Amino acid sequence: MGNIKNLVMLLVILTPLVSYSQDKTGSGILERQWVATGPTGKLEYKTTPKGDRIVDFSHAGYMGGGVAIPIVKVRKEVAPSGGGDDSPAIQAAVNEVSLLPLESGFRGAVSLKPGTFQCSKPIIISQEGVVLLGSGSGKDGTLIRMTGEPHTAFIIEGPDLSYPKVTSTNSYPITDEYVPAGAQTLSVKNSKNLAVGDSIRIRWQRTAKWISFMGMDKLVRKRKGQPDIPQTWMKEDSEMVIHRTIRSIEGNRITLDVPLTEAIDSRLLDKGVALVIKSSPLKRLGQCGIQSLQIASPPHKGDLKSGKNISISLKGDTEDCWVKDIVMRETLNNVQVSAGGRRITITDVHSYHDSTVEKGAGYPADISIRGSQVLVDRSTSHGLGGFYVATLNSSANLNVVLNCTFEGKGSIQPHMHWSTGLLIDSCNIPDGRIDLINRQSSGSGHGWAIGWGIAWNCTVKHLQIQMPPGGLNLAIGCTGEQHKTFSKESFFSIGKPVTPASLYLAQLRERLGDAAVKGIGY
Repeated sequence: MGNIKNLVMLLVILTPLVSYSQDKTGSGILERQWVATGPTGKLEYKTTPKGDRIVDFSHAGYMGGGVAIPIVKVRKEVAPSGGGDDSPAIQAAVNEVSLLPLESGFRGAVSLKPGTFQCSKPIIISQEGVVLLGSGSGKDGTLIRMTGEPHTAFIIEGPDLSYPKVTSTNSYPITDEYVPAGAQTLSVKNSKNLAVGDSIRIRWQRTAKWISFMGMDKLVRKRKGQPDIPQTWMKEDSEMVIHRTIRSIEGNRITLDVPLTEAIDSRLLDKGVALVIKSSPLKRLGQCGIQSLQIASPPHKGDLKSGKNISISLKGDTEDCWVKDIVMRETLNNVQVSAGGRRITITDVHSYHDSTVEKGAGYPADISIRGSQVLVDRSTSHGLGGFYVATLNSSANLNVVLNCTFEGKGSIQPHMHWSTGLLIDSCNIPDGRIDLINRQSSGSGHGWAIGWGIAWNCTVKHLQIQMPPGGLNLAIGCTGEQHKTFSKESFFSIGKPVTPASLYLAQLRERLGDAAVKGIGY
């Protein structure tokens, strides 16, 4: 172990990507690492020659970060029946509150009294401003005991929004040759008819040229004694779509409310240009939460394809929702956020696994993220599992895992198809891994799973960090053994934490002030 650490430190010293010196506080951190506190107390960012930089992750979480989870007035109470199926009574209470008018953005909370509720069907929230509030996740609180056929205990179900067809009157070509990762401004050919506050989509194509640039055009699954099987990482000309709001306009230069998590390179757009598309402000389902209860499932039987009990799912297009103070025992894929979910906080959520899943196609994930601006905060997992947190597909961008502890031989692993902008901040994984890697032909041709991923001041048994073409994956201030396939240019200050102690909290404080940090309980 000592020899490995010495080798790691030697590689760090030799890397050409950053210069090392004592900072002015004398704490021994890098003065000019990828992001650090400068002499004025402000964060300073190192950039690539093209201007790419670490993203401002502080936009992740409920209401875009820095806003406390609200206390919602109870409108209906439900007590356990004492042995019967309680699903109908809970759903009826949710439906009743869903008919109430909105007051300051909320209809009200359904309160579940202490005791054990037997539930055989999902409880579904599908109206804005409805919260399901238990009486606590401890032994004297509210317990949801899942019975009957495998199902999802709670579903926050938003609409599946569809957007108008792109036309010459609602689309604005981007004229920048290169928009860097982390950028919050870009230029369009003509900003006429765009206005501050407009909802926009930024769209470009995953061209064959880009797929080749990423080294994913010849992806194959090898079979012993048989021909290789070609794998499709991404379909040629599939679309990448990012939702943003215009914060300001100066000439034809527009500023976005939230930065981009990857670069837009015009050289790789040989079948069209990147567009800003003006959209109608379609309504997502918002201001809904599941809070303060415990969910227990019978142990899972079979592999992951077998019917399974899932704790909580956010489906469709949702925003500004939360999952808070939840204990989950023996459920799988415990909290799921769909591609249409954004500005979601998952906090104080704890998974316990005493049983294991039979080996088969895929592994369970305690928290799976397909959406954007999701904050996973102060959560834990205990027992053998697959993935503690997994991002899935390119719709997963600008997400944060903060101050979490995961026990067992699992991993935080972006799973497939190029998620971008993931911060793993101040997490402790004593027996597991952080993998920011090219998964190559695994699964369905998962390939490069992540770009612009950052592990910051984490303690972990194994670190596997690989540098993607045209992008960055970095481990900064982390402690852990490097996997044999690591990219040496991805590691900085290994074995020695850096300042700020938390990148997310430092970025949040700088953008919104101390009140925002206090607002989320720090």
